[in-house]
Amino acid sequence: MKKIIGFILIGFLCVVAASASSPTIWTINTSEDVLRGDANGVSISGTGMISLAPKLTERFNTDQAFVWSSAVDGSGNIFLGTGSDGRVFRVDSNGSGKLFSDLAEINVSALAAAKDGSLFAATSPDGKVYRLDANGGATVYFEPKEKYIWSLAVLSDGSLAVGTGENGKIYKVRAANAAPESSLLFDSSETHIISLAADGSGNLYAGTDSEGIVLRFSPDGKPFALLDSPLREIHELAVGRDGSVYALALNESISNTAAPAPETPAKKTVTAKTGSKTPPAQPPPPKSRYDVSAAKSVVYRILPDGGSDIIWNSNEIAAFSVHANQSGNGVLIGTSDKGRIYSVSNDGSETLLLQTGEGQISTIFSNGARLFAASSNQGKLFQIGGETVAEGTYESPILDTKSAASWGRIWWSGKGAVTLQTRSGNTEKPDETWSDWSVGYSNAKGAQITSPKALFLQWRAVLKGGTETALTEVNVSYLGRNIAPEVLSIEILPTNVGLLPNPPIQLDPNIEISGLSAGDFGLVDAAVPPRKVFLRGARSIQWNAEDRNEDTLEYSIFYRETGESSFKLLAEKLTDNFYAVDGTALADGRYVFKIVANDSRSNPLNDALSGEKLSEVVEIDNSAPRVSAVGTPQFTGENVRVIFDATESSSYINRAEYSVNGGAWQTIYADDGISDSPNERYTITIPRKSAGEMTITLRVFDANGNIGNAKVAVK
Repeated sequence: MKKIIGFILIGFLCVVAASASSPTIWTINTSEDVLRGDANGVSISGTGMISLAPKLTERFNTDQAFVWSSAVDGSGNIFLGTGSDGRVFRVDSNGSGKLFSDLAEINVSALAAAKDGSLFAATSPDGKVYRLDANGGATVYFEPKEKYIWSLAVLSDGSLAVGTGENGKIYKVRAANAAPESSLLFDSSETHIISLAADGSGNLYAGTDSEGIVLRFSPDGKPFALLDSPLREIHELAVGRDGSVYALALNESISNTAAPAPETPAKKTVTAKTGSKTPPAQPPPPKSRYDVSAAKSVVYRILPDGGSDIIWNSNEIAAFSVHANQSGNGVLIGTSDKGRIYSVSNDGSETLLLQTGEGQISTIFSNGARLFAASSNQGKLFQIGGETVAEGTYESPILDTKSAASWGRIWWSGKGAVTLQTRSGNTEKPDETWSDWSVGYSNAKGAQITSPKALFLQWRAVLKGGTETALTEVNVSYLGRNIAPEVLSIEILPTNVGLLPNPPIQLDPNIEISGLSAGDFGLVDAAVPPRKVFLRGARSIQWNAEDRNEDTLEYSIFYRETGESSFKLLAEKLTDNFYAVDGTALADGRYVFKIVANDSRSNPLNDALSGEKLSEVVEIDNSAPRVSAVGTPQFTGENVRVIFDATESSSYINRAEYSVNGGAWQTIYADDGISDSPNERYTITIPRKSAGEMTITLRVFDANGNIGNAKVAVK
């Protein structure tokens, strides 16, 4: 007789279509995206617009690792304090630099130039304050016997303020006749006085570690706290033209580290507009700049009336210097993020002004109308501005397509003389194995990318001209190589466990037709898991499958008995990842199921691929155990004893129960102590009654839930 296979198919419609045959569009058009790339001679606005930057000119290379401090004297000479050889360099107004003084300590942590031409240099650790003459000769001016000297400031009366650690003291030193006199201006409860600054009204400002406090000292020396930041350290202070004080606060203290740690590179991400089944993970909602709970760096503006605003904060970037703009509106911020300098206005508007490529920008300062920055790793002096560069380049972050891709067009929005180039390769970082930069693409409406098919792609923009040249958006289309889907796992549910669908999510079928994802509309397009129900004889299968192209998958199920060599088709064109077989329609035996996943719904027929996986061996057992009484009931004293034999042909017996006169079922163990074999014997002993008849029934269960029973009447 021909076997008939019945099944219960539970499912719902998934209308989200993703097609490996549709291109993915990689778009770079936001400040967050653009800042992941590298800027050389270009600025990046808060909206992500790329334009030509102020000119950056290297004026002097100290050949030292770190520039910790800087100062400018009345003649326009620039002095740079370095580490870790404790040297001071002088760069004159013509840009000629040389070693000025070589001090005994490791770091020149602070410099200050007095109006009378005196130059003071503070050293750490276990350092001193030196007075340097016109030839660089060093004389110990003040020795506070403190572990660190972090900061110096020349006050309006000509005295020198000295900020120290680890005892958090501020000293005031003034030359009287030939010998300097010192006094303790303030003994704080803080660990370090990291920063000092003075204004033209005789006020002194101090920034502390480890409570992040900004203090103001009036000309009579009385302290007043202006700010208590939740961040640890007030690293630098700058006084603006209007009397505002800008405070750079850090979450980590420089007093705990000998050198700044390199920034962690930003993750490479792809913004996919089409061709993606699952939309990219949504970024966290934007936070107010006043939320500093996870901030690495924060810049405060303390107003002359005592109020304070946060004008900049970053959870990723470590800033090391701040300089009040001569215009009076905002600051320049030097960071360790590729040696970048950001311009931030008082209203929080932010622009990446330029990128130096050095390890960090340690100080930013002005010399008359000229603007300078000193860097670390390597210790160099740069002049900023004067004119806009004639040509600048921007290199995008790396696009990772996840599979070798064929490139389509590149097109962009902008104005002026903008040319784009591309290169591709199969290593995560561009190296000698990558292709050369392509010829320039000059048609903003679109050009075919000529770089070789590969896993990674990068584009470069070359901007020329003047301030009118700008680039606001770049788009790249690509088609990833189709990768076969994988069936990752198969689970066989216990016998009699069936599956029923939960109500499906109703999605507009036009979403699939348009190639969009339900996630683009704020909808969830994931499959709704089924619910489990009791279903006699059912053997339910669930599986997990994955497609790296995020194609829509459909499934076929095959089966065979373990002694057979070929599989038979059970079901096909399934869109769900679960299926219930009616086991009562299959002969008893041992079976293997095969799940085949294919991506034909998302690819042309000739390009469709499939993957498969075999299940573990599945036992199909629909036969009930046979139960029979052995001999006749035996009477011994006040008891009666009945013996039953139970036999199972396909699996084994795993439990038994008995009932007297239709009463409650009572568990009974096999005579050998455990029910675990195809053949078991059960002996039931119960009290005998004085008269009448009673019926003893035994029922046994096999491993697949089939039930057999027998009864004996006892008079």
